[in-house]
Amino acid sequence: MTEELSGQVAAITGAASGIGLECARAMLGAGARVVLIDRDAAALRAACAGLGEGAIALEIDLLSPASVAGMMPAILGQAGQLDIFHANAGSYVGGDVLGGDPDAWDRMLNLNVNAAFRCIHAVLPHMVERGTGDIIFTSSIAGLVPVVVEPVYTASKHAVQAFIHTLRRQVAPHGIRVGGVAPGPVLTPLLRDWPQAKMDEALASGSLMEPREVAAGVLFMLTRPRNVTIRDLVIVPQRLDM
Repeated sequence: MTEELSGQVAAITGAASGIGLECARAMLGAGARVVLIDRDAAALRAACAGLGEGAIALEIDLLSPASVAGMMPAILGQAGQLDIFHANAGSYVGGDVLGGDPDAWDRMLNLNVNAAFRCIHAVLPHMVERGTGDIIFTSSIAGLVPVVVEPVYTASKHAVQAFIHTLRRQVAPHGIRVGGVAPGPVLTPLLRDWPQAKMDEALASGSLMEPREVAAGVLFMLTRPRNVTIRDLVIVPQRLDM
Protein backbone atom coordinates (compact mmCIF):
# COMPACT_ATOMS: atom_id res chain seq x y z
CA MET A 1 0.00 0.00 0.00
CA THR A 2 1.16 3.53 -0.85
CA GLU A 3 -0.11 6.84 0.51
CA GLU A 4 0.14 8.96 -2.63
CA LEU A 5 -3.54 9.91 -2.38
CA SER A 6 -3.67 10.17 1.41
CA GLY A 7 -6.20 12.75 2.60
CA GLN A 8 -8.01 12.84 -0.73
CA VAL A 9 -11.57 11.84 -1.57
CA ALA A 10 -12.42 10.26 -4.92
CA ALA A 11 -15.79 9.48 -6.48
CA ILE A 12 -16.18 6.97 -9.31
CA THR A 13 -19.28 6.31 -11.38
CA GLY A 14 -20.06 2.80 -12.55
CA ALA A 15 -17.96 1.62 -9.63
CA ALA A 16 -19.72 -1.60 -8.65
CA SER A 17 -17.87 -3.66 -11.25
CA GLY A 18 -15.24 -3.68 -13.98
CA ILE A 19 -12.89 -0.75 -14.45
CA GLY A 20 -14.66 1.38 -11.86
CA LEU A 21 -14.30 -1.22 -9.13
CA GLU A 22 -10.62 -1.80 -9.88
CA CYS A 23 -9.97 1.95 -9.91
CA ALA A 24 -11.66 2.20 -6.51
CA ARG A 25 -9.42 -0.58 -5.23
CA ALA A 26 -6.31 1.16 -6.57
CA MET A 27 -7.24 4.55 -5.10
CA LEU A 28 -8.05 3.03 -1.72
CA GLY A 29 -4.68 1.31 -1.81
CA ALA A 30 -3.07 4.71 -2.40
CA GLY A 31 -4.70 6.12 0.73
CA ALA A 32 -7.82 7.85 -0.62
CA ARG A 33 -11.37 7.50 0.60
CA VAL A 34 -13.54 6.48 -2.34
CA VAL A 35 -17.22 7.05 -3.00
CA LEU A 36 -18.44 4.25 -5.25
CA ILE A 37 -21.37 5.43 -7.37
CA ASP A 38 -23.69 3.01 -9.13
CA ARG A 39 -27.40 2.36 -9.59
CA ASP A 40 -27.09 -1.29 -8.55
CA ALA A 41 -27.53 -1.10 -4.78
CA ALA A 42 -26.82 -4.78 -4.13
CA ALA A 43 -23.64 -4.77 -6.20
CA LEU A 44 -22.54 -1.58 -4.44
CA ARG A 45 -22.99 -3.12 -1.01
CA ALA A 46 -21.05 -6.20 -2.04
CA ALA A 47 -18.26 -4.13 -3.57
CA CYS A 48 -17.86 -1.90 -0.54
CA ALA A 49 -17.92 -4.87 1.82
CA GLY A 50 -15.08 -6.39 -0.16
CA LEU A 51 -13.07 -3.17 -0.23
CA GLY A 52 -13.37 -2.44 3.47
CA GLU A 53 -12.80 0.79 5.35
CA GLY A 54 -12.68 3.93 3.25
CA ALA A 55 -15.16 2.69 0.64
CA ILE A 56 -18.47 4.57 0.64
CA ALA A 57 -21.51 3.38 -1.33
CA LEU A 58 -23.70 5.93 -3.10
CA GLU A 59 -26.68 4.75 -5.14
CA ILE A 60 -27.28 7.14 -8.06
CA ASP A 61 -29.16 6.63 -11.32
CA LEU A 62 -27.05 8.60 -13.78
CA LEU A 63 -29.87 8.63 -16.32
CA SER A 64 -32.09 10.53 -13.87
CA PRO A 65 -31.30 14.26 -13.71
CA ALA A 66 -32.97 14.44 -10.29
CA SER A 67 -30.76 11.64 -8.99
CA VAL A 68 -27.61 13.28 -10.37
CA ALA A 69 -28.65 16.56 -8.74
CA GLY A 70 -28.40 14.81 -5.39
CA MET A 71 -25.01 13.27 -6.10
CA MET A 72 -22.70 16.08 -5.02
CA PRO A 73 -24.59 16.95 -1.83
CA ALA A 74 -24.48 13.26 -0.92
CA ILE A 75 -20.73 13.05 -1.58
CA LEU A 76 -20.06 16.09 0.58
CA GLY A 77 -22.42 14.84 3.26
CA GLN A 78 -20.57 11.55 3.57
CA ALA A 79 -16.99 12.54 2.78
CA GLY A 80 -16.79 16.32 3.33
CA GLN A 81 -14.87 17.14 0.14
CA LEU A 82 -14.11 15.90 -3.36
CA ASP A 83 -10.62 15.86 -4.89
CA ILE A 84 -11.03 13.33 -7.71
CA PHE A 85 -14.01 12.61 -9.92
CA HIS A 86 -13.80 9.68 -12.32
CA ALA A 87 -16.57 9.64 -14.92
CA ASN A 88 -16.31 5.96 -15.67
CA ALA A 89 -19.86 4.68 -16.20
CA GLY A 90 -20.75 3.76 -19.74
CA SER A 91 -22.40 1.23 -22.00
CA TYR A 92 -21.69 -0.32 -25.36
CA VAL A 93 -23.63 -0.90 -28.56
CA GLY A 94 -21.78 -2.20 -31.60
CA GLY A 95 -22.83 -3.35 -35.01
CA ASP A 96 -23.89 -1.80 -38.29
CA VAL A 97 -26.01 1.32 -38.49
CA LEU A 98 -28.19 -0.47 -41.02
CA GLY A 99 -30.34 -2.70 -38.87
CA GLY A 100 -29.32 -0.98 -35.64
CA ASP A 101 -31.68 -0.02 -32.81
CA PRO A 102 -31.94 3.78 -32.41
CA ASP A 103 -33.54 3.34 -28.99
CA ALA A 104 -30.49 1.37 -27.83
CA TRP A 105 -28.28 4.10 -29.29
CA ASP A 106 -30.19 6.74 -27.33
CA ARG A 107 -29.71 4.87 -24.05
CA MET A 108 -25.98 4.48 -24.69
CA LEU A 109 -25.50 8.08 -25.80
CA ASN A 110 -27.39 9.38 -22.78
CA LEU A 111 -25.11 7.46 -20.43
CA ASN A 112 -21.79 7.81 -22.25
CA VAL A 113 -22.22 11.49 -23.11
CA ASN A 114 -25.09 13.39 -21.51
CA ALA A 115 -24.90 11.83 -18.05
CA ALA A 116 -21.12 12.17 -17.92
CA PHE A 117 -21.30 15.85 -18.86
CA ARG A 118 -24.06 16.46 -16.29
CA CYS A 119 -21.94 14.85 -13.57
CA ILE A 120 -19.00 17.11 -14.37
CA HIS A 121 -21.28 20.15 -14.24
CA ALA A 122 -22.36 19.02 -10.78
CA VAL A 123 -18.87 18.61 -9.29
CA LEU A 124 -17.08 21.57 -10.86
CA PRO A 125 -18.30 24.35 -8.52
CA HIS A 126 -16.81 22.58 -5.49
CA MET A 127 -13.48 22.02 -7.23
CA VAL A 128 -13.33 25.59 -8.53
CA GLU A 129 -14.06 26.92 -5.05
CA ARG A 130 -11.23 24.85 -3.59
CA GLY A 131 -8.85 25.69 -6.45
CA THR A 132 -7.85 22.08 -7.06
CA GLY A 133 -9.14 18.78 -8.38
CA ASP A 134 -8.76 15.96 -10.87
CA ILE A 135 -11.36 14.87 -13.41
CA ILE A 136 -10.77 11.60 -15.22
CA PHE A 137 -12.93 10.11 -17.96
CA THR A 138 -12.95 6.50 -19.04
CA SER A 139 -12.81 7.05 -22.78
CA SER A 140 -11.76 4.43 -25.33
CA ILE A 141 -9.32 3.80 -28.12
CA ALA A 142 -12.49 4.18 -30.23
CA GLY A 143 -12.49 7.84 -29.24
CA LEU A 144 -9.15 8.29 -30.98
CA VAL A 145 -9.33 5.83 -33.88
CA PRO A 146 -12.74 5.31 -35.53
CA VAL A 147 -13.76 1.66 -35.29
CA VAL A 148 -15.85 0.60 -38.27
CA VAL A 149 -17.73 -2.16 -36.43
CA GLU A 150 -19.04 0.21 -33.72
CA PRO A 151 -19.89 3.57 -35.32
CA VAL A 152 -22.32 4.89 -32.70
CA TYR A 153 -20.15 3.85 -29.75
CA THR A 154 -17.16 5.39 -31.53
CA ALA A 155 -19.14 8.62 -31.96
CA SER A 156 -19.95 8.70 -28.25
CA LYS A 157 -16.29 8.41 -27.30
CA HIS A 158 -15.26 11.05 -29.85
CA ALA A 159 -17.72 13.37 -28.10
CA VAL A 160 -16.08 12.52 -24.77
CA GLN A 161 -12.63 13.26 -26.19
CA ALA A 162 -13.75 16.64 -27.52
CA PHE A 163 -15.21 17.48 -24.10
CA ILE A 164 -12.04 16.42 -22.27
CA HIS A 165 -9.80 18.70 -24.30
CA THR A 166 -12.07 21.75 -24.28
CA LEU A 167 -13.01 21.42 -20.60
CA ARG A 168 -9.38 20.98 -19.60
CA ARG A 169 -8.43 24.35 -21.06
CA GLN A 170 -11.40 26.07 -19.41
CA VAL A 171 -10.71 24.81 -15.90
CA ALA A 172 -6.90 24.66 -15.85
CA PRO A 173 -6.73 28.24 -14.46
CA HIS A 174 -8.69 26.96 -11.44
CA GLY A 175 -6.08 24.30 -10.63
CA ILE A 176 -8.19 21.46 -12.04
CA ARG A 177 -6.68 18.76 -14.25
CA VAL A 178 -8.76 16.89 -16.82
CA GLY A 179 -7.69 13.78 -18.68
CA GLY A 180 -8.94 10.62 -20.27
CA VAL A 181 -7.81 7.03 -20.11
CA ALA A 182 -8.44 5.34 -23.47
CA PRO A 183 -8.35 1.55 -23.16
CA GLY A 184 -8.59 -1.03 -25.84
CA PRO A 185 -10.71 -4.14 -25.21
CA VAL A 186 -11.10 -4.83 -21.46
CA LEU A 187 -12.68 -7.76 -19.65
CA THR A 188 -15.71 -6.00 -18.12
CA PRO A 189 -19.48 -6.61 -17.83
CA LEU A 190 -19.83 -4.84 -21.20
CA LEU A 191 -18.63 -8.13 -22.70
CA ARG A 192 -21.18 -10.21 -20.82
CA ASP A 193 -22.51 -11.65 -24.07
CA TRP A 194 -19.14 -13.22 -24.94
CA PRO A 195 -18.85 -16.99 -24.42
CA GLN A 196 -16.43 -17.83 -21.61
CA ALA A 197 -14.19 -19.74 -24.01
CA LYS A 198 -13.85 -16.66 -26.21
CA MET A 199 -12.89 -14.51 -23.21
CA ASP A 200 -10.31 -17.03 -22.02
CA GLU A 201 -8.78 -17.25 -25.48
CA ALA A 202 -8.64 -13.45 -25.86
CA LEU A 203 -6.90 -13.05 -22.50
CA ALA A 204 -4.42 -15.80 -23.24
CA SER A 205 -3.59 -14.40 -26.67
CA GLY A 206 -3.06 -10.85 -25.43
CA SER A 207 -6.01 -9.29 -27.25
CA LEU A 208 -7.97 -8.48 -24.08
CA MET A 209 -6.91 -6.72 -20.87
CA GLU A 210 -7.91 -7.01 -17.23
CA PRO A 211 -9.56 -3.97 -15.55
CA ARG A 212 -6.71 -3.73 -13.04
CA GLU A 213 -4.36 -2.79 -15.88
CA VAL A 214 -6.51 0.23 -16.68
CA ALA A 215 -6.71 1.10 -12.98
CA ALA A 216 -2.92 1.19 -12.77
CA GLY A 217 -2.92 3.73 -15.60
CA VAL A 218 -5.53 5.90 -13.87
CA LEU A 219 -3.50 5.87 -10.66
CA PHE A 220 -0.44 6.96 -12.66
CA MET A 221 -2.40 9.92 -14.04
CA LEU A 222 -3.59 10.99 -10.61
CA THR A 223 -0.20 10.78 -8.91
CA ARG A 224 1.78 13.02 -11.26
CA PRO A 225 3.03 16.32 -9.79
CA ARG A 226 0.40 19.06 -9.99
CA ASN A 227 2.34 20.86 -12.72
CA VAL A 228 1.88 17.83 -15.01
CA THR A 229 -1.33 16.78 -16.78
CA ILE A 230 -1.75 13.45 -18.55
CA ARG A 231 -4.20 14.48 -21.27
CA ASP A 232 -4.70 11.07 -22.88
CA LEU A 233 -3.40 7.74 -21.69
CA VAL A 234 -3.86 5.00 -24.29
CA ILE A 235 -3.68 1.44 -22.95
CA VAL A 236 -4.14 -1.41 -25.38
CA PRO A 237 -3.53 -5.16 -25.30
CA GLN A 238 -0.22 -5.95 -26.96
CA ARG A 239 -1.77 -8.01 -29.73
CA LEU A 240 -4.08 -5.13 -30.71
CA ASP A 241 -1.02 -2.96 -31.33
CA MET A 242 0.77 -5.42 -33.62
